Amino acid sequence: MADQPAVSTATAVRKPAFGAVRRFFAATELDTRLLGMLGALILIWLAFNNLSGGLFLTPRNLWNLSVQTASVAVMATGMVLVIVTRHIDLSVGSILGFVGMVMGVTQAEILPQFLGFGHPAIWVLALLAGIVTGAAIGGLQGAIIAYFKVPAFIVTLGGYLVWRGGAWWVTKGRTVAPMDASFQLLGGGPAGSIGFWPTWTVAAIGCVTIVFVISLGRRQRRRFHFPLRPMWAEATLAALGCAAIVAAARIANAYPWPVRIAQRFAEARGLPVPEGGLVIPHGVAIPVLVAIAVGVVMTFIATRTRFGRYVFAMGGNPEAAELAGINTRWVTVKIFILMGALVGISSAISVARLNAATNALGTLDELYVIAAAVIGGTSLSGGVGTIAGAMLGALVMQSLQSGMVLIGVDSPLQSIVVGLVLVFAVWLDTLYRRRAN
Repeated sequence: MADQPAVSTATAVRKPAFGAVRRFFAATELDTRLLGMLGALILIWLAFNNLSGGLFLTPRNLWNLSVQTASVAVMATGMVLVIVTRHIDLSVGSILGFVGMVMGVTQAEILPQFLGFGHPAIWVLALLAGIVTGAAIGGLQGAIIAYFKVPAFIVTLGGYLVWRGGAWWVTKGRTVAPMDASFQLLGGGPAGSIGFWPTWTVAAIGCVTIVFVISLGRRQRRRFHFPLRPMWAEATLAALGCAAIVAAARIANAYPWPVRIAQRFAEARGLPVPEGGLVIPHGVAIPVLVAIAVGVVMTFIATRTRFGRYVFAMGGNPEAAELAGINTRWVTVKIFILMGALVGISSAISVARLNAATNALGTLDELYVIAAAVIGGTSLSGGVGTIAGAMLGALVMQSLQSGMVLIGVDSPLQSIVVGLVLVFAVWLDTLYRRRAN
């Protein structure tokens, strides 16, 4: 009996603490699944940093990680809409390889015959050719799925084989290189980064945008008489978002150009080289900016357009959506067209990074893209998914791969880990939906 007061006191202390946490989440309306994934990402980073002797959380590795994530993140935003409507696309990796070959041949062999090497329009035309080719392939597969009622699994599985073979057929197995100098900027690298001050300018624009979006959301809630978040919750969200942007900008600017490249840059422009060497920060890489821009546009499409509402309505209840007058077949075609166009953008990033179009381009990318969407909270049962979650899922997947490479894990074991993570994510989604129901 003497121990009872101590137990009651401890319980009383815990209850207010848990109550405060619940009130914080209720006031800020933060997605707990997204926060859980962010916590898992931090744990992954800390674990790999410890196992690699502090090499993982260096500006150089984090900068490279952001560039490596960009291609998968762009495709993952489209895969969200595909999976939300209860479809799947197993062909994205093969389409990426095929489109990469088309862009490579266009800029290295076809256009120079008419415009000459180094023409400023070459990279633009090659990029457009890739995006249009990807959209056309996506539209073809979407039409077969929507109008011929062939399951997406079968159509895209066939596409996985067809377009991988098509990539080889375009050049009969040859590697096409090098790419146009301007096109190479899409892949990152010292020249494919925006530098110190433009990075801080982008960071400032990002912070202003966050404050503007939060303010606009508050005005919209007041206009339609929806419950308002407390001002401290709005301020906390703005502060957290701006802190994340500032931290990312500092990391990007903390990674300097390699010494020899910086020295050649100075010599070509007649700049004096200090005794300790010339330090030129990379700043944010162009492919990362492309991925962020795609994420913003796709978020707007998914949440602020009629097309986005139709997509989620179809995923939640396809029969009800059709009875409500939604042209579900045409919406399905548009989803796959959009997916194909995004694959074209990702292909441009991948080809530019390698400075070559190869037959192995995009191999197993479909696994990483689907895993990124599912880990990011997109339900395979349809109707649920977020663009931000998919992009964060892409970062988680790439962090796993990059960390395993850094500590010397064999490639077969890497595939085993990725497969297990995917199964685990689907299991967690099943548990979450079961508890929600």
